[in-house]
Formats: sequence, C-alpha cells, structure tokens
Amino acid sequence: MPSTYTNLGIQKMATGEKAGTWGTLTNTNWDMIENIAGGYVAQALADNSTVTLTKSDGAVSVLATRVIKLTGTLSVGNAIVTVPDSIENWWIVNNAEGGSTYTVTFKTVTGTGVSWAAGVTGAKLIYNDGTNCVDAGADFGI
Repeated sequence: MPSTYTNLGIQKMATGEKAGTWGTLTNTNWDMIENIAGGYVAQALADNSTVTLTKSDGAVSVLATRVIKLTGTLSVGNAIVTVPDSIENWWIVNNAEGGSTYTVTFKTVTGTGVSWAAGVTGAKLIYNDGTNCVDAGADFGI
C-alpha cells in the first residue's frame, strides 16, 4: 500500500514502506507539524494578480504554515490570495502590504473570502470551512 497524505501534506507511510528512509521522512513530517502549529512565512503579493497557495505533499508549504505575512507594495491593482476549497484550516494572516490604494483578499478558489480595504493593513484570524474563508476575529470583536 503506498503512502497517503493529509489535507496539509503530511506523509502517512504504509507499514513496511520506505525502508531506510523513515528517519528523513519522519523529520520532514515533524518540520511540517511545527509549521502548522506555529510557523511563520512571508508571502509576496503582486499587482493585479492571484497568488495561489497549494498543498505540497511531503514538503513544507505556505499553505501549511500558521502565520502568513503578506508583503509587497501594490502600485497598479488589487491582489488576491487563494487557498484550496477543501482545505479546512485556520491562519493568522497579516496584511503588511504597505497600505496602498488597492485591496487585498484572502479567499478559497471558488468561494468567498476576507478582504482588507484599500489602505488598511493588519492581522486577521481566518479559517476555511471547506467552502469559504471567514474572518473569525470579527466574531470576537477583534
């Protein structure tokens, strides 16, 4: 039976599989778990574009990192960050884009999401319910 992977890409090795490589693969899984639990990554934004965060089976990815800082300066248009519809997860997303006159949106590929208005920066607690990204902090008054 071949390996399977979790929604965030952690490898689940089958019994008897990958002889001689368990140490390396297990260490990679622990690195991924550490990022999921509290990792930090900067993700650059670009004008008039969509940045797609994807699952990377067996490798650390932006999608599987707890804190995401959106960076860059938008000078000619809005930016969108998308996550897969089916990845149920939560993130602390800090829009540190530079406060331009353009919006930044964090959403699922086909669903709705959370936006920062033009000129607004700061962090939001966002979760994906499998269909849409939701600003959980808004429910708590933060």
